[in-house]
Amino acid sequence: MFIMVTGGSGSGKSAYAEGRAVALEPGEKIYIATMEPFDEESFRRIERHRNMRAEKHFRTIECYRHLEELEADREDTILLECMSNLTANEIFSPEGRGFACVEPILAGIKRLKDKAKNLIVVTNDVFGDGTEVEEGSRKYLEILGEINARMAGMADEAVDVICGIPVPLK
Repeated sequence: MFIMVTGGSGSGKSAYAEGRAVALEPGEKIYIATMEPFDEESFRRIERHRNMRAEKHFRTIECYRHLEELEADREDTILLECMSNLTANEIFSPEGRGFACVEPILAGIKRLKDKAKNLIVVTNDVFGDGTEVEEGSRKYLEILGEINARMAGMADEAVDVICGIPVPLK
């Protein structure tokens, strides 16, 4: 099963996705963390997130780029948190693929979807604020939008979390 979870910042999408992952069939729960630490605040945020999920028995794998290189097992439930960070890492990191990252990212999603028992991907809805952004950010938003739309097409379920309330889209 492939579930895509979207929502705005602070919407409760991560808690919802973690709850869904924990509730799924037995098997190893793997948390793919995509937030690349770059300053003291990001290290604190990562530590806070690890502490929040410590009781949920996830095995954490850090994956900042090149998702298609990850392995999965038929019994795994994989939670990828989050596509927005992974996409930004691929675009803006010197080790990433730049703006040519859509197909490799989607190949990684397809590979995990085909290999694991369950895949849950969290992504951000960053398109509702209507703010003007500079060219690099605009291109990032376009790429994330394409990835989100194509993931939703591949997903068995798509859920938008609004104020902690899951709203099924598909």
